Amino acid sequence: MEIHGKTEDLTAAIVVAAGRGMRAGQAAGPKQYQLLGGRAVLARTLDAFTAHPSVDMVIAVIHADDGDLYANAVSEHAKLLPPTLGGATRQQSVAAGLGALTGKNVTRVLIHDAARPFIDPDTIDRVVTSLTSHAAVLPSLPVADTLKRTGADGLIEATVDRTRLYAAQTPQGFHFDGILQAHEKAADAGRSDFSDDTGLAEWVGMDVLIVDGDPRNVKITTAQDMAQAQEKFVMSAPDVRVGHGYDTHQLVDGDHVWLCGVKLPHTQSLSGHSDADVGLHALTDALLAAVADGDIGSHFPPSDPQWKGARSDQFLAHAVDRVRAHGGRITHMDVTLVCEAPKIGPHRDEMRNAISNITGIEAARISVKATTNEKIGFVGRNEGMVAMATATVVMEADG
Repeated sequence: MEIHGKTEDLTAAIVVAAGRGMRAGQAAGPKQYQLLGGRAVLARTLDAFTAHPSVDMVIAVIHADDGDLYANAVSEHAKLLPPTLGGATRQQSVAAGLGALTGKNVTRVLIHDAARPFIDPDTIDRVVTSLTSHAAVLPSLPVADTLKRTGADGLIEATVDRTRLYAAQTPQGFHFDGILQAHEKAADAGRSDFSDDTGLAEWVGMDVLIVDGDPRNVKITTAQDMAQAQEKFVMSAPDVRVGHGYDTHQLVDGDHVWLCGVKLPHTQSLSGHSDADVGLHALTDALLAAVADGDIGSHFPPSDPQWKGARSDQFLAHAVDRVRAHGGRITHMDVTLVCEAPKIGPHRDEMRNAISNITGIEAARISVKATTNEKIGFVGRNEGMVAMATATVVMEADG
């Protein structure tokens, strides 16, 4: 079998997803198919391995009843093999995954719990790299809590020394032939009680190296774990919003136009209740749209005489204040001016700096560009100008 030009020395990942996950809330379905940030837990876990450059192929081991759930949850990927069916225990499911990889020139295998969707690339790197010199690798964390051992009556018998004690994580890495033979030996011996694969490896006398795990690589087991995972995902996935604004004003007799905060000499002027700066008006609407806070007309009604002839910089400054009041941070602004004249290019940087001064956003995050309407329509006939704008806002609080 050839993958990405490689014919040998392949690394595969087995994602064990055949459990029922009763403690995570069965009413919502098996935990590996429950949604985390809009996608199934299993899909996010598989993504971590298909995206990793050191992993050549990935296979999920699923429950016999979950074919439709899997098909609906997981997208096709070049590295992703068809799923295989698991057994009654985790050990049997891993053995099924190993069997499905037999004959595919796999030399290293990573075995991972589907319910650990926060696995990071660095942990995968540490496991894969360590397999060049060790037969088995276990990512883990030193035990930090004080440990107590109790008797059957629930009373403490002793405090357990936590020195050199570790909490195991996955993916656990192995040389493929070694762990396959270990599973076959356990099956022949009638042993099906190993809680993880390094335990089985220890049973056959395999040396297992411990490498650093990651505190974020938690396993979702209970409904509370799922709720905490949802919170963690929201915190790790920024709320990015993009607002769009559009404005147009008629050209009338005059000697200047205001565009993006800059007064330019011109043979005509823009007509409007304020200074009719189409660029700032469109950008104001884009910022308000990003936080769903109405539009320029709702904040500055043209029927209100106080805004007659007003400079539009105060409209834009107000929109910036509204974004911040909603807990937003402006990361980028873009304005496109559509007009036949005047030429915008010579004034582009002046306009970017003007917007920067009004908003407090660095000019490097502000784009101003222009195009003509190729003499078509009211813009092409010099009857008016159009501006379109977008604003990108990252929400740092509920908004």
